[in-house]
Amino acid sequence: QVQLVESGGGLVQAGGSLRLSCAASGRTRSSYAMGWFRQAPGKEREFVTAISWSGISTYVTDSVKGRFTISRDNAKNTVYLQMNSLKPEDTALYYCAAARSSDPVVLSTTQEYWGRGTQVTVSS
Repeated sequence: QVQLVESGGGLVQAGGSLRLSCAASGRTRSSYAMGWFRQAPGKEREFVTAISWSGISTYVTDSVKGRFTISRDNAKNTVYLQMNSLKPEDTALYYCAAARSSDPVVLSTTQEYWGRGTQVTVSS
């Protein structure tokens, strides 16, 4: 089992930045891809971005390209999401996820573990 705990959410004005963190514990020796999803009120959960175990490969949805950057520090078992140029439409509950594959594309469709989420609110 892998436990995921997100942090770093909050309230920010449009154009601002936030950095989310996701700390993994448990069976973290396996080569998991990790990533982020989000769910806005009244909408379905959607994929945001993911990163391979090695950190070399990433996969990102078009709506956040050029604004959001994912990274990971395996020594700390932590994945980060740097969010810049935030827009009101980025407001959502952001979830961390992990997949039993090192491929970030696989994580976009198949996830084995979830965190409880951290709220991001962007005011206009």
